[in-house]
Amino acid sequence: MAYNIADLFEHAVDAVPDRVALVVLGTGAPQAGDVDDDPRTYAELEAGANRIAHHLQDQGVGVGDHVGIFGANSREWAESMIGAFKIRAVPINVNYRYVEDELLYLVDNADLVALVFDDNLAARVAGIVDRAPRLRHLVHVGDGTESRAAGLASVGYDEATAAADAGRGFGERSPDDLYVLYTGGTTGMPKGVQWRQEDVFYALGGGIDAYSNERVASEHQLAEKAAANENPLVTLCLPPLMHGAAQWSLLRFLFEGNTTILARRFDAGDAWRAIASWRINNMMMTGDAMARPLIESLAELDAEADAAGEERLDLSSLFVAASSAAVWSPVVKQRFLDRLPNTMLVDAIGSTETGSNGMVLVTADGEKDLGATQGGPSVQPGRDAVVVDDDYNELPPGTGQIGRLARRGNIPLGYFKDEEKTRATFVTGPTGVRYVLAGDMARHEAGGTITLLGRGSGCINTGGEKVFPEEVEGALKAHPAVFDALVVGVADERWGQKVAAVVQLREGTELTLEELDAHCRSRLAGYKIPRQLSLVAGVQRSPSGKPDYPWAQRVAAEAPTG
Repeated sequence: MAYNIADLFEHAVDAVPDRVALVVLGTGAPQAGDVDDDPRTYAELEAGANRIAHHLQDQGVGVGDHVGIFGANSREWAESMIGAFKIRAVPINVNYRYVEDELLYLVDNADLVALVFDDNLAARVAGIVDRAPRLRHLVHVGDGTESRAAGLASVGYDEATAAADAGRGFGERSPDDLYVLYTGGTTGMPKGVQWRQEDVFYALGGGIDAYSNERVASEHQLAEKAAANENPLVTLCLPPLMHGAAQWSLLRFLFEGNTTILARRFDAGDAWRAIASWRINNMMMTGDAMARPLIESLAELDAEADAAGEERLDLSSLFVAASSAAVWSPVVKQRFLDRLPNTMLVDAIGSTETGSNGMVLVTADGEKDLGATQGGPSVQPGRDAVVVDDDYNELPPGTGQIGRLARRGNIPLGYFKDEEKTRATFVTGPTGVRYVLAGDMARHEAGGTITLLGRGSGCINTGGEKVFPEEVEGALKAHPAVFDALVVGVADERWGQKVAAVVQLREGTELTLEELDAHCRSRLAGYKIPRQLSLVAGVQRSPSGKPDYPWAQRVAAEAPTG
């Protein structure tokens, strides 16, 4: 059997062509029909994907070519991703928060030959296009006003697809076709994680059932199940498609013939109104950055309804609230359980490099550990998740030994154009088994669960976004008042962590957090900018010059200044 992303989608289209596949909510109060796009059936979504695929193919985009997608959630984003897979090209996620320097790095590092972008981002594209010689074709999504103003040689999405064939007519595909997802790297700049499509299907795409750990045995199995199911699930995916968690929420539900509702922009109140209006069964979010405003917004909506003597929103259809990319805190989980006692809470534990490593499941009538056991979350491991020692021997459950969380089986090929990082992250054990190291320290418990003990690096996870200290430190040191700086993450109720800067000033200078913010805005995406500033007489480093991050962590945690 061959497992290919485009093939799996087409099998679902053939099984349930008239079922609603995708809805994109507008920015106003989302009621049924109040959307950016009309609901798209599987057949309609495929026709759009076929059209952009043929257009790209006519422009010379071929097997293995990289096509960037730069914009907010939209029907066009989904069609462009699926369309690229159809012609065996590789869609590349581009963070729409990137400023010009970050965008140029990504376009260059990913070897993009084409870029589909929202036209309100055209000025940034115009700022880098002359420095990106491999980028030969541009497609803008929108009315084109921004694109024309920026003077770009770009074709409108609607114009490009209107003239293209809506049928298939594509060649045979392979399970070895590539899927690439860009994520943070050790230098602070993003790295492209390369997967075979069959491997990523089993790691992230529903090829292994998250609850039973059983493997899908046929490429038609999910489509056949979809055809037999007269009551498909409806899921609300709140994160942006530029993140892998959202991409795989969408793709997995498409393979299974379900309906996905995307939010173009996250708004907590709109999310609850959508759940009530569309009778949504599953909500996917990223940690406290979304979970906290969601539950606080629901409390406000409840209070408003009570004060007006009206019925509260009917949320009885919701039976799963899941977080991926960032673990949500016990206090927020408890608030969800108090308000929605019949809803299962899920922490999906994994990463771009490893796929799914397991889950934390919480129900109102369960043990209610809320993911806060000794040292960290207690995870029910996925089928191929293990803990290994320093020599990559698998540690048996119940020994109390601490090792490194790892995954075997269907894992990535490595990082695109980064052999050194690939060798450090993807390793071979003494028995010849290849592992990917997750970066977490962990302990395999006697009952089979795995307790996560913390990251093995200084990566900061703020609202599901990865921030690496070195990149932020480089931006800080470009300020004329900064002599030296270290960057760490400190606890934050909403975002999980916030970026904190520990700064040594040049003699005779002064600096405020507001001035630092203004300085960083032109160099870094907003989520990377320090939210806390601690001024110190001298930054501590080892004799070899290596930064003393534990010291900086203590300074930031114990004596923060604004």
